[in-house]
Amino acid sequence: MKTFIIIISSILVIYIGYRTYRFAMLSNGLDKKIANGAIVLDVRTVEEYATGHIDGSINISLGTIRERYTELETSKTYITCCSHGLRSVKVVSLLKERGFKNVFNGGAWIDLEKIVKEQKAKQ
Repeated sequence: MKTFIIIISSILVIYIGYRTYRFAMLSNGLDKKIANGAIVLDVRTVEEYATGHIDGSINISLGTIRERYTELETSKTYITCCSHGLRSVKVVSLLKERGFKNVFNGGAWIDLEKIVKEQKAKQ
């Protein structure tokens, strides 16, 4: 039983450390991009987006981005987000392959939302 508790505790500490590190690293510079008019591109499904999202974000899912990327302007700055950050990494890569130069991974939408709200509070 003690071994089980130690393993679970270790996993929990590692997970919390990872989330903190990821949030700190992803937020590096995103606040400035948001202040300069970057657009949040939420790449979750329509159903996921409906359960909660960042106000003012655009929803184009990973599954439809190959057809719908033409709705976006290559000259604008985009910050992608999804539920955990994996799909948003894929979309950054896909958009860069299609000529977008200012596309950045914002990771999990919940984490990015904190940055967006902080930035709006400063204005």
